[in-house]
Amino acid sequence: MSQVLYAEKAGYHVLKFVGDVRLSLSPAISGFLSRLRELEDCRGMVVDLSETEAIDSTALGLIAKLGICCREIFAHTLSIVSPREDITRLLQSMAMQEVSVITSEPLTARVPLAELPREVASEEILLKQVLEAHKTLMGLNADNETKFKDLVESLQKEQNGKTSPVAKTG
Repeated sequence: MSQVLYAEKAGYHVLKFVGDVRLSLSPAISGFLSRLRELEDCRGMVVDLSETEAIDSTALGLIAKLGICCREIFAHTLSIVSPREDITRLLQSMAMQEVSVITSEPLTARVPLAELPREVASEEILLKQVLEAHKTLMGLNADNETKFKDLVESLQKEQNGKTSPVAKTG
């Protein structure tokens, strides 16, 4: 079972990704990102991947957006806990160190975690979230730009195909 858990204590926020983290969880993560931008007090943010079995590029792009948000809005660096070597290699191959600090050290503070509310999104909204996540990854470094260029172009074409007939002909 995959899920995203959340806790906050004294302005410190923890997101814990459990299981196989895929596209189906992106609406919940995106919803959290939207609410995060409205917070007045965010002293620190940790993404705990200690129980993550696998994670797709959409979820990685959303984590990158989270790192950018932490830096630009709250002037601190996102921390990612990743004790699994395979997940850490994936993070590094996606240049996540550009927007976060990656550590294998487990969290020491124990706070009760609750599941982020599952959100249902339309196909159009999911497409937009996938596109934004991959554009974020592309912006981290040139290798990512090369890796995701074709996918992003394809997603943009699909997105444009779902717009009004005026946009298609114009």
